[in-house]
Amino acid sequence: MDYQKILDELANGKLEKYEVDPQTAFDFQTALRAYGKRQNITGRALRGGKIIYTRAEASD
Repeated sequence: MDYQKILDELANGKLEKYEVDPQTAFDFQTALRAYGKRQNITGRALRGGKIIYTRAEASD
């Protein structure tokens, strides 16, 4: 899985959201922690362990 591409698309607004299953959550979190623009991405936990990541709203 190319998490770098997914993170770039989330941060740039090309991808509206990305859903992560519990089985891949650790790998995605590892990629997110190493990502330079991680402050532009936010996650929301759902029941069952899924997480939906979206672009963070700008705080002007």
